[in-house]
Amino acid sequence: MRGEFVGTAHRSVPQTTAVATAAMTALLGGPLASEKAAGLATIIPAGTKLRSVKVSNGIATVDLSSAYDSGGGTLSMTARLAQVVYTLTQFPTVKGVDFKIDGKKVTVFGGEGIMLAHPQRRADYENLTPPIFVESPAVGDTLKSPITFWGTANVFEAQFQVQLFDSKGKVLVEKAVHATSGTGTRGTFKSTLSFSTSATKGRLKTYDLSAKDGKQVDIINIPLTFAH
Repeated sequence: MRGEFVGTAHRSVPQTTAVATAAMTALLGGPLASEKAAGLATIIPAGTKLRSVKVSNGIATVDLSSAYDSGGGTLSMTARLAQVVYTLTQFPTVKGVDFKIDGKKVTVFGGEGIMLAHPQRRADYENLTPPIFVESPAVGDTLKSPITFWGTANVFEAQFQVQLFDSKGKVLVEKAVHATSGTGTRGTFKSTLSFSTSATKGRLKTYDLSAKDGKQVDIINIPLTFAH
């Protein structure tokens, strides 16, 4: 999570056919120190164990230990669900997520009574998804030109801005990005950022311009490393 919104972190794992299990294991491991410094955190309670993940007919069924269901108010409980849903639905074979706790199917989650009557999808957590959600690149990624920049957005007139900086604050790329839809509807975007720099560190910044006064809003900064 980044504040009250979901965020993105990437992991490299040994080659495996059990990619959903590997992704969940990485999620439960929590953010790295560099990711924490960039504002990422986890809401999933410490001690939560993964019992299993099974994918069938587009639905991932994840079985977690009882620690996952412990404590927290509505925001905390909803955020920990969102983290799992976003982690598993990154894979094209997974369209929704069902939850189990200690082997028992969950239809009502936590003391707050969050209803899980159907497989959970990203759209169920729109209120926890930032207006500009960058799936790639993620915090700390090592990249070289050109960068493929993609994700989803729900912004005014389906347009927002992206800038790429070097470590001294020099703007390497600046452009407007268009999503497939916006102004109340979440659309997808994908863009290529070509640049030249001798710097080894940099930062990608996305933001929208307020329809009211033109100020930058919904700002996200993603630290990056440049490969040469």
